[in-house]
Amino acid sequence: MSADSTTTPAQPGTDTSGASRGGRRLGLALFVIAAAQLMVVLDNTITNIALPSIQTDLDVSDANLAWIVNAYALAFGGLLLLGGKAGDLFGRRRMFQVGIIVFTLASLLGGLAPNEGLLIGARVLQGIGAAIAAPSALALITTTFPAGKPRNTAMGVYAAMAGVGATVGLLLGGILTDGLDWRWVFFVNIPIGLAVLAGTKTLVEAERHPGRLDIPGAITGTGGLIALVYGITRGGEHGWTNSLTLVSFATAAVLLVAFLLLQARVADPMMPLRLFKDRTRSGSYATMLFIGAGMFATFYFLTLYMQLILGYSAVKTGFAYLPFSVGMAAAAGISSKLVTHVAPRLIAGPGLMGAAGGMFWFATLEPDSSYAAHLMPAMFVTALGLGMAFVPMTVTSVSGVDHLDTGVASALLNTAQQIGGALGLAVLSTVSTSAADDKLPEAASSLYRGLATKDFGLVSKAGEALTHGYTMAFVASGVMFLAGLVVAGLAVNSGKQQHAEGAAPVHMG
Repeated sequence: MSADSTTTPAQPGTDTSGASRGGRRLGLALFVIAAAQLMVVLDNTITNIALPSIQTDLDVSDANLAWIVNAYALAFGGLLLLGGKAGDLFGRRRMFQVGIIVFTLASLLGGLAPNEGLLIGARVLQGIGAAIAAPSALALITTTFPAGKPRNTAMGVYAAMAGVGATVGLLLGGILTDGLDWRWVFFVNIPIGLAVLAGTKTLVEAERHPGRLDIPGAITGTGGLIALVYGITRGGEHGWTNSLTLVSFATAAVLLVAFLLLQARVADPMMPLRLFKDRTRSGSYATMLFIGAGMFATFYFLTLYMQLILGYSAVKTGFAYLPFSVGMAAAAGISSKLVTHVAPRLIAGPGLMGAAGGMFWFATLEPDSSYAAHLMPAMFVTALGLGMAFVPMTVTSVSGVDHLDTGVASALLNTAQQIGGALGLAVLSTVSTSAADDKLPEAASSLYRGLATKDFGLVSKAGEALTHGYTMAFVASGVMFLAGLVVAGLAVNSGKQQHAEGAAPVHMG
């Protein structure tokens, strides 16, 4: 976003229809952007709560269940930078509208999906829509709202949506799945998307910039990541020397190397490599990759544990996550104040240590562990740690960036989190499934079979095997947080930050 783009068009409240009408228009514009941001962010978690119901209804295998989460994360993270560039070239409001249309149609397809293949395809489309819409939302705030209090308020609401989106997704996912059907976690986006589209006329178009879309970069980068995740998933299911597993890894290597070569040579790269020259900034991206890897898996495995092992309903599972949301919000508020007084790594380091401690606490879960004495405190400790780590990594990711690169630098942090989440979930679901199947072959299928036939001996054995698998995944997740701690300690070497703003909020979920 150039400085010019925030001057002339940013006075919507001063038209001839009067200040009150201008105020109402700004209020509607704020609702439109906030609703869109909430819709995109909550989709990271709303589906998690419905996973056991989806698995039962569509007969989804354990390996493919993770793809219902990862398909969205890979498309969203892999195309986020391209979506931002498209907004620069073709107009932010226009691309915002296109993204919301794609997302809403994909939600309809997801809700109607008769099998896992079409559902995963719909999740890919949702991720594409989110990647097109999300980068434009922040830019539209600067062009629609006058500088000063109106714009600061809008930025605050936008950031809040990023923070509460995960919580709203968990609660809403539970209510819709239990009260109606898992398909409503997708259908709920349709009225929101239509309302957002109707309100986009209140948004003021941003200035366009010259350049070209890096389509080859998008194809090689996203294709390489998909091949890598598929290889990890396939390897865990069919063996690491399986011919298709090896082909997947080879394809990933070729495509990702081609992606880096393209980024170094094209005039308008999707991911400018100059952003990685700064050690602190590169460290922030790498740390966020590890945070995303551990956090996505936490939601995924805890949800399965609470519903499949403890027998929680979807609604109860959603409410059970409230300590996580409270801890995350409290810690983020504290760390946003600390970051102006303390070096970022001195905040993120203890935070990641705490998050790892929470994971190792989860690793002691048994099939009959209590919520109050075990799950809730471990959840709160993990959330406090992650909340402490988020803010300093967000701030250092854009610190010292040229004004023209602020948007892409911030988008890269979100990309790192989404891609880290997809890769982490692929690795950890492989760890979990292998550990569970070592105890009892096809443990998840055995659990469902035992429940259907009322064979409670089989249900008990399957529950023990699955819990063992989940705890192994929590151990691996703790190791990922510790890896993030090491990277932050070694690479993020900047001092205290004078200003703790400027970065787009990270999607916590």
